[in-house]
Amino acid sequence: MAYVDPVELLWRDADSDPRQGLSVDAIVRAGIEVADAEGLSGLSMRKVAERLGFTTMSLYRHVPSRDHLVDLMRDTAIGEPPGTSAPSSRSRAGGTGTAAGEAAEGADAVPARAAERADVGAAGGWREELEACLRQGWEVRRRHPWLAEVRGTRRLPGPNAVAFYDRLLGILSGAGLTPARTVAAADLLGRFVDAEALRLVEVAAAERASGVGEEEWWGARDSLYERLSAYPVVTALWEAGAWDEPADPFEFGLARLLDAIKLLAGDETRDETCGVCGTPLPGAMTGRPRAYCSRACRQRAYRERRARR
Repeated sequence: MAYVDPVELLWRDADSDPRQGLSVDAIVRAGIEVADAEGLSGLSMRKVAERLGFTTMSLYRHVPSRDHLVDLMRDTAIGEPPGTSAPSSRSRAGGTGTAAGEAAEGADAVPARAAERADVGAAGGWREELEACLRQGWEVRRRHPWLAEVRGTRRLPGPNAVAFYDRLLGILSGAGLTPARTVAAADLLGRFVDAEALRLVEVAAAERASGVGEEEWWGARDSLYERLSAYPVVTALWEAGAWDEPADPFEFGLARLLDAIKLLAGDETRDETCGVCGTPLPGAMTGRPRAYCSRACRQRAYRERRARR
């Protein structure tokens, strides 16, 4: 097929003709079903074509490559309403059979309702709104674990990804962060959610490959545990039951990051003025907070301290 601008493909209007047959939307939905069942490594244009009942070559008339398909799948999954599952591609492309989605079973969906999230900003402030936003991202990644496997610094965002990012930036900006720190905090939070989702993917992949669950595998490492008694801190924590009921890593990390942003927001909004002339001071991006508005005020304060000695 002729060259297709990947941005134009991602930002295209929705398919206007829902007739049974092949379309970009149908291909994307089938790709999501394959990835949900087999992971991103199991996704191929051939498998998508088989699921839809078409030849592989027919897909390339709509989606130029697997990489283009992954970008489309990612943006579609991010745009799904929270707490819902995507419709089957079979109904979109005229195929038969059941949709693949067993990989998402057992992932307890995080309760979230659009109306509640719309009200949370007014009811509880930016922290509650930010937590709801991040939980929505976490829910999507538990429903579609392969999203964590979409790696790379040059992945083009689609409209749904940009909308989610814009919402996240808006919440952080409303918390009082400077523009640079707003962007830095949003990127940090996004990496945290992706890292925790990738951990789930790796655990599931190891269990599929070995046929042994995570807890069972670690429980059989007696020869390792015998050697750990030589390490006093590890031993003390073990005896204190530190690993008996470990904290949920996502919940623990999310709470700590929210605490940190709260402190940062408080630092940004602190009323700071010059210690000599009282001029308001801008928040310092790095290092210690400023105490004076200018070198002249700093020198004046130095002379006054010298005079008092």
